[in-house]
Amino acid sequence: MAAPKKGRGASAQSKPGRSLVLILIAIVAMTGGMFLSGHTTPRLGIDLAGGTSITLKAKADQGSAINKANMDTAVDIMNRRVNGLGVSEAEVQTQGDDHIIVNIPKGTNSKEAQQQVGTTAKLYFRPVLASEPSGGATPKPSPSTSSGASGSPSPSASPSGDQKASAPSGAASPNASATSQGRAVSDALKADATPSPTGSPSTKPSGAPASPSAPATGDTAKLQAKYAALDCSTPAERAKVGQAGKPGEPAVACGEVNKVWYKYLLGPAAVDGTEVKNAKAVFDTQGASGWQVQMNFTSSGAKKFADITGELAKNQPPQNEFGIVLDGDVVSSPFVQQAITGGQAEISGSFKQEEAQSLANMLSYGALPLSFQEETVTTVTAALGGEQLKAGLLAGAIGLVLVVIYLVAYYRGLSLVAMASLLISAILTYVIMSLLGPAIGFALNLPAVCGAIVAIGITADSFIVYFERIRDEIREGRTLRPAVERAWPRARRTILVSDFVSFLAAAVLFIVTVGKVQGFAFTLGLTTVLDVVVVFFFTKPLMTLLARRKFFADGHKWSGLDPQSLGAKPPLRRTRRPSGPSAGPVDPKGA
Repeated sequence: MAAPKKGRGASAQSKPGRSLVLILIAIVAMTGGMFLSGHTTPRLGIDLAGGTSITLKAKADQGSAINKANMDTAVDIMNRRVNGLGVSEAEVQTQGDDHIIVNIPKGTNSKEAQQQVGTTAKLYFRPVLASEPSGGATPKPSPSTSSGASGSPSPSASPSGDQKASAPSGAASPNASATSQGRAVSDALKADATPSPTGSPSTKPSGAPASPSAPATGDTAKLQAKYAALDCSTPAERAKVGQAGKPGEPAVACGEVNKVWYKYLLGPAAVDGTEVKNAKAVFDTQGASGWQVQMNFTSSGAKKFADITGELAKNQPPQNEFGIVLDGDVVSSPFVQQAITGGQAEISGSFKQEEAQSLANMLSYGALPLSFQEETVTTVTAALGGEQLKAGLLAGAIGLVLVVIYLVAYYRGLSLVAMASLLISAILTYVIMSLLGPAIGFALNLPAVCGAIVAIGITADSFIVYFERIRDEIREGRTLRPAVERAWPRARRTILVSDFVSFLAAAVLFIVTVGKVQGFAFTLGLTTVLDVVVVFFFTKPLMTLLARRKFFADGHKWSGLDPQSLGAKPPLRRTRRPSGPSAGPVDPKGA
C-alpha cells in the first residue's frame, strides 16, 4: 500500500523547530543591534521625559497678513524643520488667531530645534566693505598655503562639478545661531587665508582693517560711526544688530570663529535667500571636504550671483569678499577671483553631519511667511507624566495579572504557551520601540503606553481563538496531534481577519489625527503586526512540539486538554469496508 503524500500541513508539523529558531535568531539580532547602537530604552515623549514649551506670537508690522493660510503655512514649515532635525514627537499647533505653540521634548537636537523653529531663515549675500575682530580681540592667524602647516581647508565656493581647491587655514568653529561655519569651495571663489566666521574674514596686510567704502546713501558717517562703536563680543550689542538691517541698505553684522567675534560693514544685499531653489547635505566622497551643503539657484538668482561675484572679483581685499548672512550672522566671507556662473554652488568646511543637514534644512524650507517673537518659553517637567505613567503601568500590570489568572484557571497547561507568547511579544515590542527611536524619531508617550496595554488583550485573544479551535477538535474525538493541525487553518483565518480590522482602525486613526493620538495609533498598529508574527512563528510551532509530549498528548487533567473534562466523543476510528454483499456503509466522519 502506497504511503500517503505529505502535504504542507504535515511538513509544517514535522519541522516546527525551524520557525522557533527563526524568531529566536531575529530577537537575538535585534537585541544585539539595540545594545550596539547604545539605545537600550525607548525614547520618551515630552509628557514623560520633560522638555520645552514655546509660545510664539506673529508680528503685525510686516507686509504679510496674519491670517489662517499664513499661520497654517508657518506651522507646516516649523513641523518640517523640527522633523528634519530628527527631534522626536515635537508638536507644533496654532492657538487662537496669532499664536503658535511648540512643544519640543528633551533630547537630541532639542536646543537646536528651539533656535530654528521660529526663525525666519533670511539669507542674503552682501558685499563686505570692512571687517575686523571685535571687542579688542586678537585675530588668530591661519597658516598660509605655502607654509605647509596643517589646518582645515579655507573657504571657497564653486560651481558644482568643478575641481575643488583647498588651502590650509584656521579651523572653523560652529556658530551658535547659524549651526555651522561653512566655506564655499571652488577655483572661481576662494576664501581669504585668515580667520572668518566660516573660514575667516581677511586680516589685512597692514594689520588693521581696511577703511569702509562709502555707501551710496546720505548716512555714511552715521553708519561708519555705528560700525566703529559696535562690539560684537557682548550679547547685548549682538542683539541690537538684529537681522543686519534692511536688504536694500548697507548694514553692520557680527560673526564668530574660534570663540572670537568679528564685526562687519556690509553693502546692500545682492542676492536674496529666496533665490536659492534648494539645498541638501551631501558627503564628498571624491575629496577631503567632508560634509557639504549643495545649493541650486533659481534662474534670476543665478544671474544675480554671477553678477555680484563678477563685480567683486575686480576689487582689492576686503572689498572683493562677500558675506553670506543668515539671520543677521555672517556665516562665511570668501573672496572672489572670477564670476561664478551656472547657478550652482557648494558650502563646505568643518561640517558635522548634523550641522550640514541642519543648514540645508533651513535653506530648503525657506523663510516663514510671518515673523514671530517668543512670548513665553516654559520648561515642562516630567513629574506629572511620570505619575500618570506609573498609574498606567499599574493598571496594565493588574490587567496582565488578571489575564494570567484566567488563563491558568481555564486553560491550565496551555497557559504556559500563552504566557511564553506574551513574553516574546513584549520583548519584540520593547526592542523595536528602542530601535525606532533613533531610526525614525519615534517617542513613547502616554497614549502609546495605552496602546501597548490594549495590545495585551489583542494578543491574548489570538491565543484563545487557537486554543478553542484545538479543543473543538478534541471534542470531536480526535487526538491532540491531528487536532492541532486541523484547528490551525480555521483559527488562522479568524486571527488574520481580527488583526486586519485592528490594524485598519489603527492606520485610519494615525492618518486622520495629529499629535499624541498618533502615538496610540502607531503602537496599536505595531503590536497588531507583531501579534501575527508571534502566533505564526512561535505559538503554532510551540503547540506542534508540545502535542508530541506525553503530558499534553495523553490529555493530562492539568494540561487543559483533558478529553473527559472537555466532553469529548468516543474516539473516531477509520472503519475498513468489509468485502462481500453484506458490506455496510463507511463512517463518513472517519479520522
